Amino acid sequence: IVFDASFRPYCEENLCGQYGANYSCPPDCGTPEEMKQRVLSNKKALVLSTEWEIEDFSQTDKIKEAKARHNAAMLRLIEKLKSIGHDGFMVGASGCSLCKTCKLIDGKPCKHPDKMYSCMSAYCIHVKKLAEDCKINYDYKDNILPFFGMYIFD
Repeated sequence: IVFDASFRPYCEENLCGQYGANYSCPPDCGTPEEMKQRVLSNKKALVLSTEWEIEDFSQTDKIKEAKARHNAAMLRLIEKLKSIGHDGFMVGASGCSLCKTCKLIDGKPCKHPDKMYSCMSAYCIHVKKLAEDCKINYDYKDNILPFFGMYIFD
């Protein structure tokens, strides 16, 4: 897994609207180095990818729906892995969306700290390099958009 802290400013641009508004996103999720160490303190990473037919990048509603479905599928798989003793944590295709509005906004603690997940960008993971190393398609082509995630465990 290649980490690149120079990706963090993309989160700070706040194009997704979650910077400072979601426990799973910067600055609340941790520094790039803290996030890296969280991953590296485990022995294994299951890299997951789903592909979605998206005709155009302007179809933001379809992209958001695809990301949500990708993360939901990952959460279902992770529940099964945890049930057979593979305890770990998820790195998603976007920041956590388990709650409609993150409790951070109200100054309350996270409702799902055991399920909350941060995105690959928050971890400063070089997703393109990861995909190449795993021999998984990274590029959007022929109207197919891939999303990535990981399950980190021992």
